[in-house]
Amino acid sequence: MRVFLTGANGWVGSTVARVLIDAGHSVVGLVRSKEKGEALAAAGVTPLQGSLTDLHVLRQGARDADGVIHTAFGLDFSKIADLSKEDREAIETFGEVFAGSDQPVVVTGGLGLSPSGKMLDEDARPPVIPDFPRASEQTAFALAERGLRASVVRLSRSTHGVGESHGFIPMLAAVARAKGVSAYVGDGQNLWPAVHRLDAARLFRLALERGGRNEAFHAVAENVPFRQIAEAIGRQVGVASKSLTPHEAETHFGALAVWVAGSGAASSDWTRSVLGWQPEEVGLIPDIDRAAYHG
Repeated sequence: MRVFLTGANGWVGSTVARVLIDAGHSVVGLVRSKEKGEALAAAGVTPLQGSLTDLHVLRQGARDADGVIHTAFGLDFSKIADLSKEDREAIETFGEVFAGSDQPVVVTGGLGLSPSGKMLDEDARPPVIPDFPRASEQTAFALAERGLRASVVRLSRSTHGVGESHGFIPMLAAVARAKGVSAYVGDGQNLWPAVHRLDAARLFRLALERGGRNEAFHAVAENVPFRQIAEAIGRQVGVASKSLTPHEAETHFGALAVWVAGSGAASSDWTRSVLGWQPEEVGLIPDIDRAAYHG
């Protein structure tokens, strides 16, 4: 299969590209610059230069492909409204190109907060949050309702691996270094979903090959109590771990406090059953404990 992949040089997308190529697919990767395109080409990916705002480039990539995997999304959340708009328009563009066909469009979603004691399953269809108006999966499901073979892979809150330089774990490690303590809230038993990025990439491949229409798949290998995460970060950074009250956490973590204190437990039982996906890589805590994890 010839696959058009956005975010092909990103944390998850670069791994998806490698997994697809290893499985015998050919990959065309969207890339912003000639230099990054050269790096993709060295990895066996055909580069297509452009960005998510270049809709004519997206149309070209989709027209020449048998399927699309969309992993790109900007990191400057101060511009979240603009990022969400370009993301929505990109997904809608793929839908326009694939209208009337059975060609798959696999879109990246995420797992947010869930009520304490509740386990989010794949049937959930969360609404768009006004303060964070990313609508990737809602846009994909809208395509599915029009008959397109559109599905969603929801990534865990921690999609980890050695060399991770952004995401929650590096941000929490930075807070621990700055504050001199690696903290958790209360008893720290609130759960974080986690998956190794290579396992997540394998799930994207399976969703492309075997997924249907209007389905959400959970890239969740495990749900880890946050206290264990804080203690592992403390070991890496060389500081003690400590419990904070919710009020203390607001001052200590700032905008991260809601995530540190909140639960995000999610099931991947249906995903495993339908796609035959089985995580194989190291878990989050032993990964953080690797000497090379934080570079």
